Amino acid sequence: MTTLRSLSLLVAGSSAVWALAACSLPPVEAKPADRADTPQCKAASSAWPAKVAGFEPYPVTTPSDAVRAWGERPESSVIARCGLTPPGPTTETCFEANGVDWVQSDLSDGRRYTTYGREPAIEVLVPKESKADASTLAAFAPAAKKIAQGERRCS
Repeated sequence: MTTLRSLSLLVAGSSAVWALAACSLPPVEAKPADRADTPQCKAASSAWPAKVAGFEPYPVTTPSDAVRAWGERPESSVIARCGLTPPGPTTETCFEANGVDWVQSDLSDGRRYTTYGREPAIEVLVPKESKADASTLAAFAPAAKKIAQGERRCS
């Protein structure tokens, strides 16, 4: 089973306090998805949220703009990646939030939310230790909407 820690992200510091705090902790381990360099992901990456669940960006191990994390510790950071193959028809929970369809997958250490009907897909990983929940997805709607909605929809 895939875990959140096996998937991860890179983010620049936004304040001196944040930078000092981040220096004492390792970055989140993350690697870009296969299609991270597409024009759609470049557009989506330009609209990543400034904060997620009240948290600033957290450093990740890749320089790719298509990967980002927000949090205060690696194990509790929310991670977003653009460039995944979109899910096909599914029996997993599929729902709409702020005009974006998402598929929810339970992982051993959290949840994965993947955009549905958009190609390439965006993945948001929410660890159990995080204070974030499904309502956190509203922060990702502007980025997800940079990728055109295809024919597939939840409902």
